[in-house]
Amino acid sequence: MTVPPGRRERKKAATRQKIADAALRLFLERGYEEVGIREVAAEADVAVTTLFSHFASKEALVFEQDQDFEQRLTQAVTGRAPDEPLLPALRREIQALVRHCTADGAAPIWHMIEASPALREYEESMRLRHAESLAAAIAADPGQSRTTTACRTIARFVIDAYALAREAADPEVAVDEIFRMIEAAWEVASPSRDT
Repeated sequence: MTVPPGRRERKKAATRQKIADAALRLFLERGYEEVGIREVAAEADVAVTTLFSHFASKEALVFEQDQDFEQRLTQAVTGRAPDEPLLPALRREIQALVRHCTADGAAPIWHMIEASPALREYEESMRLRHAESLAAAIAADPGQSRTTTACRTIARFVIDAYALAREAADPEVAVDEIFRMIEAAWEVASPSRDT
């Protein structure tokens, strides 16, 4: 049974969301590079120290769902039914994440990210971190017997599937196409294959 968050946790989450919303609004109105941290704090009506207690950097304000994204991916591995294969669970989660990130209103955010070298670099480091977390979850799965290298490779493929599908003309079709290739690679990495 999940315990609902207490008053303090709800208040912290509301403050975090208020800061993220204010930052995104300012970034989209004036441009990411044109807005400073102090302006974001003032817009959210919080102290700069409060902003930094919720977000480690200016870039993190744009990727405020970073931790949720990472948890959703690892949960797709660790939270699936014992008899459910790994890759369909990951495909389903990537499809959901791609749908979320390609929904109406998301395009201006991705255009802002593409236009900013700092945001592109941050996103790349975030994707590498997500891939390592996902690889660790896959490697720790008692039902898997692939090498660490295979787990890390598949995790990178899955993270890249998200990025590639998000940019495709038809994201749903792209997820299916990419996952067919991922499944083939996972099969090749199977220790039960004859060599």
